[in-house]
Amino acid sequence: MLYLITFLTSISAALLYSPLLDDPVGYVAGTGNDLQVLFGALLELLLIIANIGTAVVIVPIMRRLNEELAIGYVTARLFECTFILVGIVSVLAIVSLQDQVAGPAEGTVAYTLAAIKDWTFLLGPGWVVGWGNGLILGYLMYRSGLVPRGAAWLGLIGGPLIIASGTAILLGGNQPSDALHALQGILTIPEFLWELFLGLYCTFKGFRPSSPLLQADAGAA
Repeated sequence: MLYLITFLTSISAALLYSPLLDDPVGYVAGTGNDLQVLFGALLELLLIIANIGTAVVIVPIMRRLNEELAIGYVTARLFECTFILVGIVSVLAIVSLQDQVAGPAEGTVAYTLAAIKDWTFLLGPGWVVGWGNGLILGYLMYRSGLVPRGAAWLGLIGGPLIIASGTAILLGGNQPSDALHALQGILTIPEFLWELFLGLYCTFKGFRPSSPLLQADAGAA
């Protein structure tokens, strides 16, 4: 359920932020909706809680398979959330610029803060996620058999694709061409499906009883 919450909060927040990020200068000039952006910030704070929760709740199980990787997954989630938090602060600072007179340079400051928000998205959801949710969690789920192994390949494939596309955009100064931007959207699909699958499968089916990790519990009982 925590995974489903991350989908709901992240997508909704991105839509609410859209007017501010598309035209930060116009926003601080007085054309933006503060309440809409503030609600988006609240959703991203809930996103951080859900993100950390997705990692913490599976540590007791995954550490039986590989304690280092289980801790690594939590760490990757924390790094991703750190970037998200920096982005939230940048957005809230733009809201403050609209409410206060910051002088003739406020348009430049607003544009800079919006650029920081873009960078945090690239480095967090657009890069770290490939390591955490993709490679680490995909490997742990594949080895543990807690979910169908065929589905775990979505993470094992999607993770490197996100890392590769994020790296390409990073080296280009976060100014992707239309072709690269479209390619990134396509390469994100396996990871998107992997996380959506985890949310739906584990909510409505739960972990597979045939998993060796759960069989150990059954034997002990």
